[in-house]
Amino acid sequence: MTRHLEWKVGLDLVEDGGRTRAEAHLDTGTSTLTGHGTARCNPADVDVPAIGDELAASRAMKDLAGQLMREANREMEAVGADTVPRRTGPGYGWPEAVS
Repeated sequence: MTRHLEWKVGLDLVEDGGRTRAEAHLDTGTSTLTGHGTARCNPADVDVPAIGDELAASRAMKDLAGQLMREANREMEAVGADTVPRRTGPGYGWPEAVS
């Protein structure tokens, strides 16, 4: 059975006084999550707004990804499945099958 879903991700960036704030919004159609990220320009560095945008956006998306992974872990535990052990690294994806 083929299943096709479309999840929408939006990213809002606001820069003010050398500090950039980002919010990444995920809408799955049944729930929403929001990740947050910030970046600031060191006063000794050249101000390149695009770098602040990239850093804040990536941090917001990393926060969003962590929330999504924690939600998946909660749902897996609720149905009695093992989650990826935390000691083996970041724990992204399904664990490999053992033969």
